[in-house]
Amino acid sequence: MEPFVLTGDRVRLSVPTPADVDEITRACRTPEIQRWTVVPSPYERADAVRFVDELCTQAWAQDTAYTWAVRDPGDEASVLGMVGLHVDPATPAAPSAEIGYWLAPEARGRGLMSASVALVLDWGFDPEGLGLHRALWHAYVGNWASRRVAWRVGFRVEGTVRAHLVQRGERRDAWVGTLLAGDPREPVEPWVGP
Repeated sequence: MEPFVLTGDRVRLSVPTPADVDEITRACRTPEIQRWTVVPSPYERADAVRFVDELCTQAWAQDTAYTWAVRDPGDEASVLGMVGLHVDPATPAAPSAEIGYWLAPEARGRGLMSASVALVLDWGFDPEGLGLHRALWHAYVGNWASRRVAWRVGFRVEGTVRAHLVQRGERRDAWVGTLLAGDPREPVEPWVGP
């Protein structure tokens, strides 16, 4: 699939480009992104180059993952974060994908990631998009910011799975949530976090 832009009132999502490498490098070196994601640590500029040139570009071309840079609608050069869907190849008859995202520190607390995730899910569930049957969300236990975004867009936290995800060679406990195609895209459970 050819990359395309998703636009909302508060964010513009477009594929990361080589011009974004320095902004991606800066953001991925921050302590919170290092703590809650699987980005390499330490994060070098070459990691951002590989992310843009190989991981994003190849995944779009192979229809295995779709990643967008979160941008301010008035500033195409901005990189406020990343959001993407990683397709599960095991279920082509009932498509499923995992959502992943991170946001740079200066962009947090304004609802930008919730708006971005909602745009991506709208496309993912649309029969003209991916026609997803299910979206899956995971986060390491304690990542309340990620959990709040998932909660805002309607994910139901199914529970905690011990030693579920691997981060830099170590297994970590994780929360797991799902959103089905017919589910409401708003909180359906009371907020349980801080």
